[in-house]
Amino acid sequence: MAAENTLASRLYRGEAGLNIVGRRKMWFTVAAVLVLIALGSVLIKGFNPGIEFAGGNSFQIPTSVGTMDDAETTAAQSLNTAGAHVVTAQQVGGAGGSYYELRTTQLDPEQAETVRLDMAERFGLSPEQISANRVSEAWGSQVTNRALLGLVIFIALVTVYLVLRFEWQMAVAAIFSLVMNLALTAGIYSIVGFEVTPSTIIGFLTILGFALYDVVVVFDKVQENSRGITANNNQTYGEAANLAVNQSLMRSVNTSVVALLPVGGILFIGAGLLGAGTLKDLGLVLFVGMGMAFLTSILLATPLLVVLKNRDPRIQAHNKRVEARRAGAATRSESTAKAAPSADPERDEEPVPAEASAAMAGAAAPKVGARPTGKRSGGARGGRPGGNRPGGGKRR
Repeated sequence: MAAENTLASRLYRGEAGLNIVGRRKMWFTVAAVLVLIALGSVLIKGFNPGIEFAGGNSFQIPTSVGTMDDAETTAAQSLNTAGAHVVTAQQVGGAGGSYYELRTTQLDPEQAETVRLDMAERFGLSPEQISANRVSEAWGSQVTNRALLGLVIFIALVTVYLVLRFEWQMAVAAIFSLVMNLALTAGIYSIVGFEVTPSTIIGFLTILGFALYDVVVVFDKVQENSRGITANNNQTYGEAANLAVNQSLMRSVNTSVVALLPVGGILFIGAGLLGAGTLKDLGLVLFVGMGMAFLTSILLATPLLVVLKNRDPRIQAHNKRVEARRAGAATRSESTAKAAPSADPERDEEPVPAEASAAMAGAAAPKVGARPTGKRSGGARGGRPGGNRPGGGKRR
């Protein structure tokens, strides 16, 4: 019995009564503040582009030289002579063994060769044991353009699908939620200062589908609850949408937790504890993006949908009818509560309990179609007076 009354059970049955849609002004204000912080970080601090986007060089040094800190410190001494510095350092494993990959600022071919020879001398290695590569920023620019093109096509196709599957208000709310998700994720990425790599772009494209999946689940329930809502005056559109959010909230929580657990393992265990630096860029954007997708689908998409639907004249008229019906019911209840004083002044001094008043009201106003409960006059069967048979004779 106790398990049936838990918050999770009541959320699943839609009985928790969380007023999420009713507090939409608060959610919109919080979202606006967070977006301003995110945009401020992007404009002031900016991003930390990797060499694929900013251009640069990479040097691969065998792990036999010592720890990664030792390799980075020694390589920095060689780079200082060329006016460059180490941007990132990570350990990478391959078929030929593990090595340290040091990514630096951009060097021309002559500088890169001079730095490679100087590193080999400082590490006590042959020049052939250290490899150097140059990465042009043109490749990163091409990846960015392709990603933006894919994003535009994705949003256009999703908008068409949502309009055909649901309605244009839901499409607008879903796209707004998606844009907010991307903006907040980009802002957190800028604040943390992780390097922007092709893995980051892949992560951004990955969270698009997850964000819209959660929104579509909630909107499907909203559509189910609001189908034919104008035919009755029991609840407003906002109340039906809020009920849908409560009913689908537990499902959204379960989906998000199951999705975030492996991503959290990639970010905190793979990149944090095991030092797999290639995973942290992808792990951070997925973890933040999926978490934001859950919040925006619940706190922003559905409240914005209610705001847009309330501008519809049909919904406005329906909401007014519901409010008028409730106001009339409240007025009738208030007038019923003010009972007329009885003939006995002593009885008027004692208030009638609410239960007794409800019972008397129920007895005085029987339901439509109910049979009368009073005694028949004369108490005889068939309504004949005296209960005698016709002609005055008594039954033997």
